[in-house]
Amino acid sequence: MKKLFLSLGISLNDEQEKKFNRFYELLVEWNKQINLTSITDYSEVKVKHFLDSVSVLQYLSNDDLKDKKVIDVGTGAGFPGIPLAIMCPETSFTLLDTLNKRITFLNEVIKECNLLNVNTLHGRAEDVARDMEYREKYDYSVSRAVANLSVLSEYCIPFIKKDGLFLSYKSVKTDEELLEGKNALNILHSEIERVKKFKLIDNTLPENVMERTILFIRKKELTDMKYPRRAGKPTKKPL
Repeated sequence: MKKLFLSLGISLNDEQEKKFNRFYELLVEWNKQINLTSITDYSEVKVKHFLDSVSVLQYLSNDDLKDKKVIDVGTGAGFPGIPLAIMCPETSFTLLDTLNKRITFLNEVIKECNLLNVNTLHGRAEDVARDMEYREKYDYSVSRAVANLSVLSEYCIPFIKKDGLFLSYKSVKTDEELLEGKNALNILHSEIERVKKFKLIDNTLPENVMERTILFIRKKELTDMKYPRRAGKPTKKPL
């Protein structure tokens, strides 16, 4: 796995590799009981989940993340939050998900991998983002959730502080989505700062190239309290 990470210029030490391997074991074990991922082959998991999750680190320095607070909105099985937490022990991570079974799984991963910099949060983004304990308290919001940019922005941007960053993991076909998402970003006082396109390559896989994009979205002003709208509204009627 070290060689794979180095393909993106990311160094992995022995202790971190052990934690990734334990995470994988737990993922496969728990996946028999609850639906966490359709990808369970080790070769695929290490590229499509682990490498993809940490890929943002090729664009952020240790100083960018040190002593910062990150929330992973719609974390699912813990991606990208758990891999990032393994790589960034001096950064605080909150993993938010709506399904309690997944939260139970994540708590087991945190315990087994001794991730002292991670906590979990059970709830809907629409509700939790209205709680002043969490609203605009994070330096970064990250998400690999499958939803269009307009919807994800309304879920994620209220969590970050003014001048914070929303990092949205996407497939490479994002041009149309960026155009459609401009209105939402304007309403949420945010703007796209950088668009980074890259490839994940592993010659051990039949489909050995994954084209990926990470959107760096900067929050310029505080979010109006009307956002996010109540549960269901963002998906039914995107901004």
